[in-house]
Amino acid sequence: MIKGPCQIWFFVSFNALFATGSLIFLLSAMAFGYMYMFPTYSPVINSFGISESNVSIDVSNGTCNVFNGSWIHDESYPLYDASRCPFAERGFNCLANGRKDGRYAEWRWKPNNCDIPRFNAQAILEKLRGKRVVFVGDSLSRTQWESLICMLMTGVEDKRSVYEVNGHKITKQIRFLGVRFSSFNFSIDFYRSVFLVQPGPVPRRAPKRVKTVLRLDKMDSISKEWIDSDVLIFNSGHWWTRTKLFEMGCYFQVGNSLKLGMPLTTAFGKALDTWASWVETMVNSNRTSVFIRTFESSHWSGKNRNSCKVTQHPSSRTRGRDRSPISDSIIKVVKKMTVPVTLLHVTPMGAFRSDAHVGTWNDNPSVPDCSHWCLPGVPDTWNEILLSFLLSKNGVLLQ
Repeated sequence: MIKGPCQIWFFVSFNALFATGSLIFLLSAMAFGYMYMFPTYSPVINSFGISESNVSIDVSNGTCNVFNGSWIHDESYPLYDASRCPFAERGFNCLANGRKDGRYAEWRWKPNNCDIPRFNAQAILEKLRGKRVVFVGDSLSRTQWESLICMLMTGVEDKRSVYEVNGHKITKQIRFLGVRFSSFNFSIDFYRSVFLVQPGPVPRRAPKRVKTVLRLDKMDSISKEWIDSDVLIFNSGHWWTRTKLFEMGCYFQVGNSLKLGMPLTTAFGKALDTWASWVETMVNSNRTSVFIRTFESSHWSGKNRNSCKVTQHPSSRTRGRDRSPISDSIIKVVKKMTVPVTLLHVTPMGAFRSDAHVGTWNDNPSVPDCSHWCLPGVPDTWNEILLSFLLSKNGVLLQ
């Protein structure tokens, strides 16, 4: 590294060709040095992308790392109007809640070495005929569930033929929500299971600070309702925090043993092992395509990560949000599984989308939100990728 000013002396004894060559060499060295020092800089303001991931998808007649790509501005997006979709929660409809700039919904994910098939609602509706799709997880899973329903409804002529099976309004309090596409004889269901494993009562002789436990070696009691499905999509992670567990008096239990000192990452890993074992033993892999989504990047900032500032455009740098211990644990467990499970590694692509969170444009503006996403928005991309897997030559929908 050069610490002092660089001085170049031109002597008349040097011929002009040598002097010009030296100058070109110096400028080239400076350019390469700048690229080395600032590798994430990109002069293209309409493209924000990543280049590292180890997940592949078979599309476009070849193997493609679909999570290695860029966000490209595309005015043909969004894919639907949330205000015309009765299954999109008002809290996620940022435009209806006062956001003026709709550009955040006009970004398309473009893999570097292939193309995600353009969404065709009619074609997907036909492929899903007679099927059952099940989402399991937390509110981010519910957002993806709502997104897929709204995407598909654009291809349905009689909107009244799409309905929630129990007449429920879409809300976060209900553990089961099921939407039926009666004209196509298929359903898309959501089960709220934020930990995937079973909450339980306080064991006898437990310390007073223990109010409830998570049985890390037992699946959620409603898991039996997920088995009869053709497509099964899981997520978990946002509730595995000190504030939502220890500070609420919730601790871990394995067998009959209370694990008061068990770290969160260890507990999450054990819960994932329980989930993996359940998938391997309970799910018919000849029928059901199983997916699990990695941690969805959030954009909280500040010393205590309690500040939420939604940007107008995607970020040009990930600032470390492209990695997550939660995602690392999920990837580690999936790699060891003995049955096919497709990893939707959305963490890196979401790291750029500081512009797409709900922020203050929700149903409670006094509580900013830099975890959830606006609809339409980023969850639509998750579904485009999900559908591209299902439509690939190995996808269950082609069988």
